[in-house]
Amino acid sequence: MFVDEAEIEVQAGRGGDGAVSLRHEKHVPRGGPDGGDGGRGGNVFAVADSHLRTLIDVTYRTHYRAEDGRRGGSNRRRGRRGAEVEIRLPVGTVITGVEDGRRVADLAHGGQRIQLARGGRGGRGNARFATPERRTPRFGEKGEPGQTRRLRLELKLLADVGVIGLPNVGKSSLIARVSAARPKIADYPFTTLVPNLGVVRLEENTSFVIADLPGLIEGAHRGAGRGHDFLRHAERTRLLIHVLDVSLPDRDPRKDFAALNRELALYQEDLAHRPQLVALNKIDLRPPEDDLLRVEDFVRQQACGVHRISAVTGAGLSALMGHCAQLLEELPPAPTSEAQAEVAPEQPHKPLTKVVELGKGCYRVTGEAVERAVVMTDLENEEALRHLHRRLERMGVIRRLRELGAKDGDRVRIGAVELDFVE
Repeated sequence: MFVDEAEIEVQAGRGGDGAVSLRHEKHVPRGGPDGGDGGRGGNVFAVADSHLRTLIDVTYRTHYRAEDGRRGGSNRRRGRRGAEVEIRLPVGTVITGVEDGRRVADLAHGGQRIQLARGGRGGRGNARFATPERRTPRFGEKGEPGQTRRLRLELKLLADVGVIGLPNVGKSSLIARVSAARPKIADYPFTTLVPNLGVVRLEENTSFVIADLPGLIEGAHRGAGRGHDFLRHAERTRLLIHVLDVSLPDRDPRKDFAALNRELALYQEDLAHRPQLVALNKIDLRPPEDDLLRVEDFVRQQACGVHRISAVTGAGLSALMGHCAQLLEELPPAPTSEAQAEVAPEQPHKPLTKVVELGKGCYRVTGEAVERAVVMTDLENEEALRHLHRRLERMGVIRRLRELGAKDGDRVRIGAVELDFVE
């Protein structure tokens, strides 16, 4: 599949820390804890924008980070939630994870909004840990880190304008002249083996995607030449530029025009009625004026317009591209694809409690819940560590470590943290 590609990193916001606060108000004896929860970190979303045509914006900015949640306050005040980030991408963008290769989303429709990274949960303030036995807890939770992901973006070939024509009529030269694409150009047939995609920029806010569709010859609808491969991409264009070589004295461009349109109709009837502009190429070789007039009269009855151009010198290309931009403003959106939005299911949870012995006196504990509990614990606070120990007991981690023979002082790795085992 022929795509524009980009790779980005998205990072959701970290949750705000929970506050540790005790009431100190006049005439309020034993006020107790009143620390509030931290705010959740901001999420990162992808939004399909039907006005965008390329991934050029994300090639300049490759890192997107949402705002962290704010810390909780006294009087049980919750911290503010972190601001979200939206990445606007063109319709047709396929998003996959770099590490696992799993598809995250296929942005098939304008306005789609897909969550790419989830913000971390805010930590609980000390007011949430008060119990009849522990009336003045002096610890709170740290905010949970937000998700970080590297993502690959691939834009399917959703070109606004498709350039068609028989081999060696100058399609690659045309696209090389009007865009930054650099296709292979030579004087023998089937020089181009894959479609070339380029972006035509006319003004600051006016641009469109153009693609040459090579390999089209008589019999293309049956697969001759690589016809099926490239006719399939022509289905997704809104406008066709039909390039004719008017420099050959032994060929009639009118027959070439009719033959290729017949192939379009045989492959898909709708393609034969797709709006077309005809480009009479190689006028720099000075073909007879009478021949040009006859070709223009013939095709003008069946196309939106006829332009004399030279892909080598650039003559007539500005008028042709301007006509394309004008028609694209009037034409309806590209034919809808059968592809529907596809969102990958959430990653399966890691086992809640999995304890393995790495070696003598060293153990590893894995699991989403237990790793989250550790990363949100203030490991510098002794009271918080005792609370973590009780949580690990409830999860069955301590029991499992005892069964494996853990003793005081043994090392226990949980995520990126290494702790001492204490009975």
